[in-house]
Amino acid sequence: MKKTSVKKLTIGNVELDNSYVLGPMAGVTDLPFRLLCKEQGAGLLCMEMVSAKGILYNNKNTETLLAIHSQEQPVSLQLFGSDPHIMSEMAKRIEDRPFAILDVNMGCPVPKIVRNGEGSALMNQPKQVYEIVSALVKAISKPVTVKIRKGFDDNHINAVEIAKIIEEAGASAVAVHGRTREQYYAGKADWDIIRQVKEAVTIPVIGNGDVMSGEKAVALREQTGCDGIMIARGAQGNPWIFSELLAYEESGVISPRPDKEEVKRTMLRHMDLQIEHKGDYLGIREMRKHIAWYTRGMHGSTRMRDDINHIESYEEMKTYLESM
Repeated sequence: MKKTSVKKLTIGNVELDNSYVLGPMAGVTDLPFRLLCKEQGAGLLCMEMVSAKGILYNNKNTETLLAIHSQEQPVSLQLFGSDPHIMSEMAKRIEDRPFAILDVNMGCPVPKIVRNGEGSALMNQPKQVYEIVSALVKAISKPVTVKIRKGFDDNHINAVEIAKIIEEAGASAVAVHGRTREQYYAGKADWDIIRQVKEAVTIPVIGNGDVMSGEKAVALREQTGCDGIMIARGAQGNPWIFSELLAYEESGVISPRPDKEEVKRTMLRHMDLQIEHKGDYLGIREMRKHIAWYTRGMHGSTRMRDDINHIESYEEMKTYLESM
């Protein structure tokens, strides 16, 4: 593969260094993890989804979710909710915070979110989709984007219809996850629906689903014509995926995977950031799942996961990781 320049992506008035986006994941894309992905070259970092009602009622946990570091710019802040008035008013309330893009969650499949008519439930409410997006676009000057799914279930595949509505309402980009809500994260992502959306709208389309390598990223772009690529589960325990994607796009060379020492150093650094950001008690508990992802596939990883689930202090965890 011939050496090429890295494709850029512009969303509204925000120009990204590249087209690779860290997808929003509740309990995963917090500030410490985003910083690690930024260091590896992610073009845009999406925060964990934030409840518009949580902002309205000054929820303490919501304030933690809203934390943004100067070194992680540009950042996309993702709101979820179903009331156009509340969402637009809360967007105005937080607009002076240092995020570059406001994203709307219309893809979360979690039952309690869907029962409230939020997340992927909105895929069944085209009129409400228009009202939410248009209200947000009018309320703030920052670009508004939306993350959607293929549809709610196999009997309601309507990503193209919803994407057209999102564009008409004034959004600056749309991200499409090639699975229905019914699928959650199972099965193979349908890249053809991403192609259909790309052909139906003029705003940038970000493809999402099953990209775990540079080869997959190139294949997704070639098959769909998408403008950007969102990496979500492929980044769990693997912030290096962004540097690997960039290297492959530039040269066609598959980067060597980080060795165990590099994995260990990154886990320790990740833990330090977690403790700094969330304190000892919560930071250690948050790290347990990350360590399970970092060590996935390694010899003895099953026993290691069991061990770390019983560790409750920073010093104990640090000693354990250093002795791996």
